[in-house]
Amino acid sequence: MKKHSGGKSIVKDIIIVAIGIAIIWIGLRVAFGTENPFYVVSSGSMVPNLNVFDVIIVQGNASFDHLKVGDIIVFNRPDGHDRVIVHRVAEILNNNPLVIRTKGDANPGSIPGTDFPITKQDYIGKVEYVIPQIGYVTRILSPPINYVIIAVIIGIMLVKQFGKKKDESEILSDKPVVEENPSKPNPITSNDSDKIPDGEYSETAIENKDSKELESKDN
Repeated sequence: MKKHSGGKSIVKDIIIVAIGIAIIWIGLRVAFGTENPFYVVSSGSMVPNLNVFDVIIVQGNASFDHLKVGDIIVFNRPDGHDRVIVHRVAEILNNNPLVIRTKGDANPGSIPGTDFPITKQDYIGKVEYVIPQIGYVTRILSPPINYVIIAVIIGIMLVKQFGKKKDESEILSDKPVVEENPSKPNPITSNDSDKIPDGEYSETAIENKDSKELESKDN
């Protein structure tokens, strides 16, 4: 009798987990306004800012008409829509309707048919977050489970970060307040900008929701 009830409990737990995963996945799609908010970088034309196996989180609610030079976007390759590409907006070619040209950070120039002309019909979304190197999960599991696991990992990271900040604030609140000398301003430090290495033309392709790795094409 106990074994029977134990089996029911396991089935119940599995159903609860499955429903939870479905709710998380649907919620993420709604929140980010795209069929699949997670993509995995599979080639190197956006190095050093995006590396192979980085996971990018795409905001589909970011309006195409409000894009500006410097934004990193995800789009279908205009020449055939046969690949999904992530490149940086390099130039506004036309304003009404908006047409843009993109370029990979590691590429010496834009690739015709891939980087331009990009229109609203090609646009998928704007890159909002980058999670380094957790895309290896996609090698083992298929969608949407792999992306849900990635989402759980991100959630754990955020919770830990929040907890860390809370602990730090509590520690700081216990310390006596020390007045700073207003005549001595705080030093400001700056970092040298990253140098983008020269490289051959390539498309930074990314894995789509069907977990098919989209190969880059070097010219």
